[in-house]
Amino acid sequence: MEFMINIFSLVGSLALFLYGMKTMSEGLEKFAGERLRSILAAMTKNRVMGVLTGILITALIQSSSATTVMVVSFVNAGLMTLAQSIGVIMGANIGTTVTAWIISAVGFKVNIAAFSIPLLAVGMPLIFSSKGNRKSVGEFVFGFSLLFMGLSFLQETATTMHIGDMVANLLAHVPQSSFFTIILFIIVGALVTMIVQSSSAAMAITLMLFGMNIAGFGFEQAAALAMGQNIGTTVTAFMASLTANIQARRAALAHMFFNVFGVVVFLIAFYPACNAVNWFVDTLTGDGNELYKLSAFHTAFNIINTLLLIGFVRQIERFVCKVLPAKEKEEDYRLKYISGGLLSTAELCIIEAQKEVQHFAERCQRMFGFIPALMKTDDETEFNKLFTRVEKYEHITDSMEMEIASYLKKVSEGRLSDTSKGQIQKMLKQITELESIGDSVYNLGRTLNRHRQHCPEAFTAKQTQHMESMMQLVENALRTMLKRMDGSAAKNSITTSINIEHEINNYRTQLKNQNLQDVNSGLYSYQLGVFYVDFISECEKLGDYVMNVVQAGKGMNNDYEDRAYYGRH
Repeated sequence: MEFMINIFSLVGSLALFLYGMKTMSEGLEKFAGERLRSILAAMTKNRVMGVLTGILITALIQSSSATTVMVVSFVNAGLMTLAQSIGVIMGANIGTTVTAWIISAVGFKVNIAAFSIPLLAVGMPLIFSSKGNRKSVGEFVFGFSLLFMGLSFLQETATTMHIGDMVANLLAHVPQSSFFTIILFIIVGALVTMIVQSSSAAMAITLMLFGMNIAGFGFEQAAALAMGQNIGTTVTAFMASLTANIQARRAALAHMFFNVFGVVVFLIAFYPACNAVNWFVDTLTGDGNELYKLSAFHTAFNIINTLLLIGFVRQIERFVCKVLPAKEKEEDYRLKYISGGLLSTAELCIIEAQKEVQHFAERCQRMFGFIPALMKTDDETEFNKLFTRVEKYEHITDSMEMEIASYLKKVSEGRLSDTSKGQIQKMLKQITELESIGDSVYNLGRTLNRHRQHCPEAFTAKQTQHMESMMQLVENALRTMLKRMDGSAAKNSITTSINIEHEINNYRTQLKNQNLQDVNSGLYSYQLGVFYVDFISECEKLGDYVMNVVQAGKGMNNDYEDRAYYGRH
């Protein structure tokens, strides 16, 4: 019974450590919010700056896995190129070594858990603050406290269970001088990291075991575990990329290649590298601190690996592109930026959703582009082929609305700033209106199809000219809407959209009145007039939906024009 309690205590301590790290990381990410997105999204092609950014972000949020998942998300959203992502991932590997240094310095020498309880008292009023930034700082403080409480409990439970003796007994059957033993420890390190999904947690366990002075578990074995953890940590980003686009999968593969390459290189000179680190730490500190040696090895491994490969970013990019070649028309009829895999921090997911909503709007514009072709074709087979594509796109817009809405619902379940909550509401409104645009385009195609099947008369030259002029106005409205959504529109884009909408409304009214006169004058039949007016009226409805999308996104691109739009005329 006591053994089972100890086992659960050990797992619970590890869970507290992981939860503390997650809470601390998320709190800091939410506090950074827009700034963190801006830093990553505004990355230049300068690979050195990419490495420094990766170091900074990972040192702050204390999780290379979180950084690499963010990077994969940004590549998936088209906000970062593959080459830029490789530099950031290199930096993330260096940044994650900060955790080992913190634990080496204070984790096992000072009873940090004793300071954790007072820290919780500091964080509690912040957690219950109504202001988002204070709440995020409170989460960071809570996470920091829980992390070191978990570490302290982990050490206590391991001591109570005599984990050191158990490990020593296991290692007694392993030849210590064999090079294959080093490889075995690398494999174990990778597997442990895959299971706990955190290289920082795996490193904390390694430091704890190393600090116990277990027979048969010396510096070389601990260093091998640390090397294995660098391979195991690539699994998180790889899992996040499985359902993402080809570029995101390539970024995850580049991360894996980078870490595996480093392990292979260090294995070639493993024992000289260990001796060099031993000499360096002994010379620098003079006290022979073993934990410092392991942290120094971990840092040296990642820095040297980065220095070796930073000049070959383009070659790595070409290599992963060759291993994962792009398929023709890949993902033509699925979401482009949102993946069904792991979500990164809720705040960072919003930018993926925004890109997907833009892609939804582009697809609606592409769908509308089939209508002029439907009008002009006289070939029955070609008409049916185009109309089938319009039908297919209508189903796609229905699916996109549901999938994006589902994704936004998942994102909204996380703790978000008031600004981000407002953005989600705007996007939900936008996708509803975009789906209506898809329905309206389908209705235009269906009107042309019914005219072709049930009316022997062709549209007159004047009707065709009016219909083409109306479609041109709608195309202008769609183009202005897209420019506003991607942030490239002029500051007065709402005014432009409103003016186009009024022009569409006035033109619709003019054409309907003219139609009554033309039917009464016998220029064409009443039946043809019905199809003609149906087409014109549907174009006007489509213009209203476009205007609704523009209005729903008001303020999303720092454009807060106050001019009101009063809806359909």
